[in-house]
Parts: sequence; C-alpha cells; structure tokens
Amino acid sequence: MGISRRNFLMRVGQAGGYSAAFATMQSLGLMPMKGALAEPIAAAAGSGKGVKVVVLGAGIGGLVSAYELKKLGYDVTLLEARERPGGRNWTGRNGTKVKFVDGTTQTINWEEGNYQNLGPARLPSTHWTMLGYCRELGVPMEVEINTTRSSLLQNDKANGGVAVPQRKAINDTRGHVSELLNKCLAQGALDTELTKEDRERMTAFLKVYGPLDKNGAYVGSDRAGYKTTPGAGMQVPVVDTPMDMHMLLDESFWNGMLYEEAWDWQATMMQPVGGMDRIPYAFDKALGSIVKYSAPVTGIKKTSSGVQVSYTQGGTEKMIDAAYCICAMPFSMLKKIPTDLSPEFKKVVDESTMAGSYKIAWESRRFWEQDYNIYGGLSFALQGPSPVWYPSSRLMHPTGVLVSGYSEEQGTPFFNLTMEEKFAASRGTIEKLHPGHGKELMNPVFCGWKRVEWNEGSWIRSYGGGPSGYDVMIQADGPIYFAGDTISHIVGWQEGAALSARRAVSMIGDKVKMAKLAGSASGTLAV
Repeated sequence: MGISRRNFLMRVGQAGGYSAAFATMQSLGLMPMKGALAEPIAAAAGSGKGVKVVVLGAGIGGLVSAYELKKLGYDVTLLEARERPGGRNWTGRNGTKVKFVDGTTQTINWEEGNYQNLGPARLPSTHWTMLGYCRELGVPMEVEINTTRSSLLQNDKANGGVAVPQRKAINDTRGHVSELLNKCLAQGALDTELTKEDRERMTAFLKVYGPLDKNGAYVGSDRAGYKTTPGAGMQVPVVDTPMDMHMLLDESFWNGMLYEEAWDWQATMMQPVGGMDRIPYAFDKALGSIVKYSAPVTGIKKTSSGVQVSYTQGGTEKMIDAAYCICAMPFSMLKKIPTDLSPEFKKVVDESTMAGSYKIAWESRRFWEQDYNIYGGLSFALQGPSPVWYPSSRLMHPTGVLVSGYSEEQGTPFFNLTMEEKFAASRGTIEKLHPGHGKELMNPVFCGWKRVEWNEGSWIRSYGGGPSGYDVMIQADGPIYFAGDTISHIVGWQEGAALSARRAVSMIGDKVKMAKLAGSASGTLAV
C-alpha cells in the first residue's frame, strides 16, 4: 500500500517533531507557512472627540485600550487598583514586595541590576502587535534566549537519573529517526506515491539530517557532543556514543526537546532591556494623568447615557460617568464587585475559573554559565518543580537570577506545601540538573499568581457556560466592552491582550460613528 506526501510528512512529524517535518518539506521543495499582520484600527484621528470612556485595569489590555482611545481623541480615564501599571506584566527587583491575599509579604533582596520577570518574560517574533508597540514607544529590546542545545533534560527513570544535554538527545533522536526512514526508502516501503526523484532527494537529505554513515546507519555525530573535544597538540576529537533509541522515546524527553517547536515559542524571542515592565511603564509615560493608581473599582452600573463606575481612592468613594467602558479586569476580580451585567455575561464571569501558575526565582553565582556553558534557555526535569529557566540578561555578570519551577500550582500536591517546602523542592531540581550547586542558591522568591493581590489567577482556565462563554464575552454588553488576553485566542500572552484591546476600541469606534451619523440626521449629537 502506498503513502502520500501528506501522510509521509505527518509520520515524519510524529516521529521527529516539527523541525524534522519542516526540514523534510524543504528537502521536497515545499514552502513554509507565513504569518499575517494585525489589521489597523479603522478610525480617523479625532473621531472620539467629545466621547468619554472609562477603562478598568492597567494591565496590557487596559493600557493598549487607553492608549489607542487617546490617539483617537477620546476623553479617557484609566482606573488601576495597584500603584503601578502592568497587571501580570511585573518585574521583581531589589526592594519589590510580593504581596499575597492572605497577608504574606516577601521583599526581594537581590543585587542592584538583577531582576526577574514574575509574569510574562518573552515576546515571540510572531507577536507583531506587541513588538510594534515596543518600537512605537521606544522600548529597547534584546534577544531572549529561549532555547540552547547546552541546556539539560533529566528524568529519574532514564540514564540513571543523570541529566542529558539537549544537543545529545535531539541529535541522537534525529540520527535514529533518519536511519529508520532511510531503511523504509531502501526497502521500497514508500515507493508507490513518492517518485524516484523524491526518494533520491530524501535519501540524500537523511544522510545529512541524521547524519548517517555510508551504509545508512547512525553511529553518532559531533552535533550530539564529544567524549573528547578537539584541542591543541595531540588532543583529537572523539564523538560520544549515541543514546539508546528506547530512552529517547520516553515521552518526558520528547516534551523537553520539542517545547520550542510551538509557533509562538520559536526563535527569535525578544525581551525589553532591563525587564518586561519597561513596556507598561512606557505606556504609562505616554498616557500621563489619564491613569489613576491605587483606585480599585467597587461597582459598575449601566445608565441611560452609558455607564457609571464607582471606585475608591485615598480612602474616598468616587464615581465616574462615561458613554462607554472597557473592562480589562481579571474575571477573578470582576466577579467580586457589584455589577449589573446582563445575565448571560454575569454567568460567564461568575462561573469562570482561573489558572494558578507560579515561579520560584533564586539569585546565585552564574554556575550555569561558568561551569556548564549554558547561556539562557530552559532545562527540564520530569520530577519536581520544572523547568529551570536561565536568564538572558547580564550575560557574564558574576551573579544572576534563575527560575527553578514555572508551572501550574493549584490542583497539585505542590499547592499545599509550605513556602519553605516549596523552596526546598525547587532547590532539589537544581541539584538533579546541576549536582552540588543547590547550596549556591540565595534569596528565593515565590510568586504564585493564584495568591497575588488584584489578580488571584494567572490566566483563564475555563469560561462559565462552557466554550460558548467565550463567544458571549467578545460581544458588548450594552456600553460595556471587554479586553485582556481572556478575550482572545492567545490566552496568557500579551499579544492576546493587545489585540483584544484594539478590537474593543474598534467596536466602540463603529458605535460612535453610527451614533454620530444618526445624530447628524436628526439634528442632535448622540454617542
């Protein structure tokens, strides 16, 4: 029975991951897929003049909403419960206080210049909207090293528990997969649908991709690493022995090897110089007095002319009336305040659930650079807090901040551990990957987003009302519109928050345009 090109590529992808399938497509002369830029906001400058809008929440969704509204001439007020912009876009530095809803407070004690992004920490090159704002606002960027072949994969049940460099696991896997496919070609198993030219091109490709010896066997490669590295004098290179295919097929190793293959995790990744919060602070500078900090919202009510929002500031209850409202608050916070949302919207919000991701960050001598030649990237351990995420900033500096544990906390045994037990488990992961270096870790900080004030969750886990709940929230509830990564298909990323904000602004713009046309026809102005 023959096999089509489509099925052949699918099987290559299943065996060797996206990179193998992509390379195979190139060898067959097929074109890679390209992305598309976001649509611009279809509204003229000044079109919002005379129209008041209140934006709730100064995360990326709220900041982008206010920024675009201001550019269009709207009278904008942005209310934020915290004393800073950014929401989950939060960078921890020396002196930063991490406050939990139960009263727990940690104060970061790190060397000046060291930092850790407690929330989002990378910007994919495919996220053109956010990168465009960085360019527009003058936020200096640098490469975020999301992957390196020097990072490690570790499984207590494989290789005697000893960590394996990614370069070895990845290239030995490629070699074994190439050998298997080469045997299929040589034995004629793929003859029917693949042409003679296809087979010849694939055979030549596999010998390089593997790489395979003249007999079509994989016997090891310098790509996977050396037993003895090349050097001066009589030091000749000796290629390391390939790892066993059965161990490489362990699913935990596959997860660690293929994480970078996701469309929005591929190189090149970016980060602002000095910390991710450079982005919200750049928006803050552009918005000026529009933003009111330490102003938590206490109620949202529709009125005959739009919406009325109540909030507290300086111990005083205040109210603001506007024609429209963009709510970019987390649902975990929105469900706690009185609102007169329509029943279908209220159901989605009230019955929604939030994920609870966490990070544990440590300051240390840069042993990963100095002793392991690891610069940026992530290492993975199957058991215990994982991954370990090495900093891309301040390379070669004596000290740095690395993450040991970035995952979902709630619903796992980790959630019920004490703070000291969490730190001990995190240190244990470093010991598995870098034996003897756990003792070098200092000044730990645990940021569990389910516990953080004014968030109580990292991102949406489920919408009330099931999958259709999302379809409800992307609509307007009268004068109330919604923004944030929750109101997008890019949950957990700043790109989703920015795109949803632009969409909300466009929707308001359409409404204002229609109202002004109606008012012009009747001789009155309506918004």
